[in-house]
Amino acid sequence: MAQFSVNPHRFDPYKNYKFRVKWEGKYVAGVSEVSGLRRITEVVTYRAGGDPGMMRKSPGRTNYEPIILKRGVTHDTDFENWVNQVFKLGGGSGNEVALASYKKDVILELLNEAGQLVIAYKIYRC
Repeated sequence: MAQFSVNPHRFDPYKNYKFRVKWEGKYVAGVSEVSGLRRITEVVTYRAGGDPGMMRKSPGRTNYEPIILKRGVTHDTDFENWVNQVFKLGGGSGNEVALASYKKDVILELLNEAGQLVIAYKIYRC
């Protein structure tokens, strides 16, 4: 727990980020660092037909960065086997993975130092 000189009773709940991964309705992993929880929406500029001197802006295509989980631990063998499907090198013909079993919904929860839920991210078809 971080101590502050100005207010010694205050504690920093986000000193060490703690993440929990929920998969198929159960907690399967704990992770200490997550990156890539970001989206970028392009801006599209255009001119309206009746007003050629005025430029208008509207939201365009949205891109999501890949989410990277770092320094984690799991004891769930089903989750670990699902994650390891990405690392199958040189599988060759007949070792393809069906998208029905490959794409899963995951909930990523951020906890404070007291272990209380701060925010949860629902990640669809990851």
